[in-house]
Amino acid sequence: MFPLPRYLSYNHHLELFKNFIFHILVTCLGITAGGIGALIYALDSSVKAGDLAVHPARYKWDFYGMFNSLDHASVRRGWEVYKNVCSACHSLQYVAYRHLVGVSHTEKEAKALAAEIQVQDGPDATGEYFMRPGKLSDYVPSPYPNEEAARAANNGALPPDLSLILNARHDGENYIFSLLTGYCDPPAGIKLQEGQYFNPYFLGGAIGMGQVIYDEVLEFEDGTPATASQIAKDVTTFLMWTSNHEYDDRKRYTIKTIGIGVLLISGAIYLKRHTWTTVKNTKLLFVPKK
Repeated sequence: MFPLPRYLSYNHHLELFKNFIFHILVTCLGITAGGIGALIYALDSSVKAGDLAVHPARYKWDFYGMFNSLDHASVRRGWEVYKNVCSACHSLQYVAYRHLVGVSHTEKEAKALAAEIQVQDGPDATGEYFMRPGKLSDYVPSPYPNEEAARAANNGALPPDLSLILNARHDGENYIFSLLTGYCDPPAGIKLQEGQYFNPYFLGGAIGMGQVIYDEVLEFEDGTPATASQIAKDVTTFLMWTSNHEYDDRKRYTIKTIGIGVLLISGAIYLKRHTWTTVKNTKLLFVPKK
């Protein structure tokens, strides 16, 4: 204990002692809280380090950057990849054919795509339901009538909907590209069950979806060479758009906001200097009294 001045009363001594104990308790509580936080962080890091998943590399996508927009030719090719490869198992329940207009297809082309599907509608005047060709307002149909049918067709695994899949995964665009191009033979010691495949980018390594992206697995309408990496790139760009319909609008608003902001700030600076120039340039002369 530190020596107390003699001129302090007993109550003052007691008050100082209470404050001293209080500061010690607060310090101990802070150290304990910091230790617990460090322990939780270490445990969380150890769990992540033990996950059987490889972190994807960060690629230089065309849409990275403050003023970069989506490559709409790539979005169109990505739709072709989804339609010809992915649509057999995965749905796009939040994408309607009208969303394609002005993004990857013209209105006439989007109507033609919608007309290829049959949609149940009704009831009609007789109370019966009927099938009709799709319209722009219709959404991309699911390959399965319900979740149970989807699981039954995929050994119990449920193929996820791809509408928002890129936002639902950490570092989504790099993860999806790496996943589609990262299939390989399992390393020694890892046993896969029937109907499973090995992909180091998938958590645990064992994935129920087989490799579907190969060189020349389809032909692009615009003649772009359909290499595996090109196919994965285009479908990833397409999924970036399905997850962020407003992506290009955000970039346009950013450019407009910066432009308007520069004008307003320039005007404010000019107005400020014009308003205060008289005050700043005024010289006061003090003449001492005689």
